[in-house]
Amino acid sequence: MQPRAVDAAGVAHETWDAHASGAHARIVSLVPSITELLFALGLDRQIVGRTGFCVHPREQVRQVRKVGGTKAVNVDAIRALRPTHLIVNIDENERDTVELLRAFVPHIVVTHPQTPQDNLSLYALLGVIFNREQEAQRLSEALEARLHEAASRAFPKQNVLYLIWREPWMTVARDTYIAAMLRLVNWQTLPDVKGGASGAARYPRLDFDHAPWLEGVDRILLSSEPYRFTQTHCDALKRDPRLAGKRIELIDGELVSWYGVRAIDGIAYLLGRAAAS
Repeated sequence: MQPRAVDAAGVAHETWDAHASGAHARIVSLVPSITELLFALGLDRQIVGRTGFCVHPREQVRQVRKVGGTKAVNVDAIRALRPTHLIVNIDENERDTVELLRAFVPHIVVTHPQTPQDNLSLYALLGVIFNREQEAQRLSEALEARLHEAASRAFPKQNVLYLIWREPWMTVARDTYIAAMLRLVNWQTLPDVKGGASGAARYPRLDFDHAPWLEGVDRILLSSEPYRFTQTHCDALKRDPRLAGKRIELIDGELVSWYGVRAIDGIAYLLGRAAAS
């Protein structure tokens, strides 16, 4: 019996057997961080399509055809690639688009990591489906070592505002992957709200003039993605009288928000930032 793994939609997937099927898997990934993970699992030759936002690993992805963005997907381009598998994410991809693709893609793998620990099951899921269980186990061991290091260190609590967009200003709810990553170093996100399983509430808008909780913020973090904040934005906020006394700084959004293999380096990055505070 083939090994089976269950994705975030509750669908069980069996290992793709190239010998039994007569062909290798043909994978299209609509999730940038998972595209990077697929390469880390040694699936270079099976990846036939990716979004324009799938930019890591830089040299390898250049050889893979673009099929639009995470939301503005080119359905015809994907159809032409004849994929056996499509990798999607609940937060990053539109359900209606995925349903269109379901009509001709045999296997759609739905992902939705919400904590750093969820990467362990993500590694295992893709390891089983694509017969890369040993590679997945090595990644799991590396991640578990990072998680153990984080758990063994004590950091003072900091209330942080993590900004991901401007005009309008947007931040993250406490039940997002980003907030869970920050909690590893005892950085607690404000506002103290939850956004639910999916939807805009996970990334609430912010009005600095109507945010009484802002007084309790110790540190404001300006992410490098999805909006590319720069030192100019940082300096402008430091001049804002409403934010007087707040520590305001840039942070690498990829290392904080990308799950998959990047979480291993992301945890190390946060441990270094917290230790230097």
